[in-house]
Amino acid sequence: MASKSKTQSTERKARIEQMRRAERVRERRNRIITITASAVVVAALVGFGAFVLNKESEEKKEQEQAAAEPVKGEKSWDAEKLGRDHVAEAVKYPQTPPVGGNHNQAWLNCAGDVYKEPVPDVNAVHSLEHGAVWVTYNDKAPEADVKALGELVGKTQYSLMSPVKEQAGAIMLTAWGKQVTVDSAKDPRVDQFFAKYVQGPQTPEPGAACTGGIDAQ
Repeated sequence: MASKSKTQSTERKARIEQMRRAERVRERRNRIITITASAVVVAALVGFGAFVLNKESEEKKEQEQAAAEPVKGEKSWDAEKLGRDHVAEAVKYPQTPPVGGNHNQAWLNCAGDVYKEPVPDVNAVHSLEHGAVWVTYNDKAPEADVKALGELVGKTQYSLMSPVKEQAGAIMLTAWGKQVTVDSAKDPRVDQFFAKYVQGPQTPEPGAACTGGIDAQ
């Protein structure tokens, strides 16, 4: 009887030891799986981060290259010869829309502001002085282009958009002393003009505010 009890005890200990070994194997396997999964996640994050950084670097390089090239069909005026006095009265500008000159002391808000109605030239010109790009269009501009340009302006600081019925081209882009007529919202000169002139070297007052001004009257 004692021998049988001893045998049962030995078998029980063997089973317990077997269970412990199996548990240690499971724990080791789980650790390996966790470490492997973590390594895969880290590698994926590092790879994605590198991809994003590389893409951003390429986009920045492309923007810099575009900004360095002349804009085809662009018209330029001597920025130093454009008046910059603050005046209270209306100003008759030689261009439509104007590319610079004397202007009202209040600038038009231009932090991606899209105006559905015409805006005062004297306030918009002040925004150009601060480094904004002004997108304008008339009745000949396709609705799809107007919408696409509005979306671009809406996400671009130092830009504004408004209709100018009297302008010659259907879609025109204006910065201080710079202006170009483009064929459509998909015209590559649109992105080039923005890259080149939003707070570009032509800006008389770079860094000046484009908020805290006035909205269209």
